[in-house]
Amino acid sequence: MFQCMIESQRQFLEERLSALLCATSLAFVDMTPSKIPEVPGVYLITAKVTGLELPYYVGRTKNLRQRLYNNHLMGPLSNARLKNCLISAGECKDIIAAKEFVKICCSARWIEQGNFRERGAIEGYATGLLFPKHGICEEH
Repeated sequence: MFQCMIESQRQFLEERLSALLCATSLAFVDMTPSKIPEVPGVYLITAKVTGLELPYYVGRTKNLRQRLYNNHLMGPLSNARLKNCLISAGECKDIIAAKEFVKICCSARWIEQGNFRERGAIEGYATGLLFPKHGICEEH
């Protein structure tokens, strides 16, 4: 019984991860609010570093536009965990440098996903397989 259920969930997660990885990437430098839907979903932020596109952050949100544009691109440190991570890791010296790094080096792709439990499962699965540089935080 559990084996069938597990296989069904694995297949669902594989399909959603594949859709995320195949989704069109939007560079933050080209990002405007109108290019991002106001829907719930899961997103992947990548960065071009030394010519390679690397996974930097996987997240989920109730509003992709709010999270990607208002928080990750335009927002202060309190609203964008990625910028905090860039500074804490020494990749960027301050908020100005972190905002510039995100704008110049990073891109985002996303999939729409309405169900919050499914968003959480997809985020966890993608994080576990892609192992993004700044997507795994210390436990509380």
